[in-house]
Amino acid sequence: MAALEASRISPRSRREPKGRAPRQDKYSVLLPTYNERENLPFIVWLLVKSFSESGFNYEIIIIDDGSPDGTRDVAEELEKIYGSDRILLRPREKKLGLGTAYIHGMKHATGNYIIIMDADLSHHPKFIPEFIRKQKEGNFDIVSGTRYKGNGGVYGWDLKRKIISRVANFITQILLRPGASDLTGSFRLYRKEVLQKLIGKCISKGYVFQMEMIVRARQLNYTIGEVPISFVDRVYGESKLGGNEIVSFLKGLLTLFATT
Repeated sequence: MAALEASRISPRSRREPKGRAPRQDKYSVLLPTYNERENLPFIVWLLVKSFSESGFNYEIIIIDDGSPDGTRDVAEELEKIYGSDRILLRPREKKLGLGTAYIHGMKHATGNYIIIMDADLSHHPKFIPEFIRKQKEGNFDIVSGTRYKGNGGVYGWDLKRKIISRVANFITQILLRPGASDLTGSFRLYRKEVLQKLIGKCISKGYVFQMEMIVRARQLNYTIGEVPISFVDRVYGESKLGGNEIVSFLKGLLTLFATT
C-alpha cells in the first residue's frame, strides 16, 4: 500500500487557510472510478492539497463501480484518513456508465458547483483554482479544460494517439461548431443546476457523452469559459480507450451532427 501511504501527509497541509477565499460557494468533486487502486490515493492527496492551499470549500465524492482491484477498499481508507466530511464514498455494484455515475454523485453533493475529472492522474488538480477564477471572472455556467488552446497540451501519448485526437477534434469542430476548443475532454466545472439539466438532455454513452454535453450546452445558450490544461497519460493501469470506443465515437458524432 505504498500509494496509500503517500496520502498520509502532515495534517497541517490539510488545514484551510482563513480569509483567503469566500465561503459561500462549495465545490463538489465527482470522481468516478474503475480499477484505480494505485491512482486514487495520489489524486485525492493532490485535490486536498490544492483546495487547502487555495482556501475554497470542497468535498470529494468517489463513485466506484464495483472495481475488482480493491479500489473501494482504498477509498474507505482515504475516507478515514481525511474524514467523511471531505471524502464521501458512494459506490455502486457494477459499471453503469459515466452519465449515471454523475447523477449518482450529484444526489450526494452539497456543493453549488460540480467539478468532474478523471481519477487516473491525467488531470492535475493544480488547475482547479484557475477554473474557479475563470468562472468568477466571466460568471460562466461551465468552465472546460482545453488541451488545444493557449499553452494547453498532451503529454505521454505516442504520435498515433495524438494524431487520432487532433483529427477527431478537428472533425467535431467542423461538423458541430460547438463554441469550445476541446469537446472530448472530461475536466470541467459546472454550476450544479446546469449539469443536472444537461445530463437530463444527453443520450450518449462513453466518450461521446462529454462531447454531447458541450453541444447541448450550446443549444441551451449556456456560457462556456476555457482554461488551458496539461493532459498527462495515466501512470498506473491501462487506458480504457480502444477500437470499440473509437467506433462508438464516430457513430455518436454522426448522430449528433444529424440531430443538433
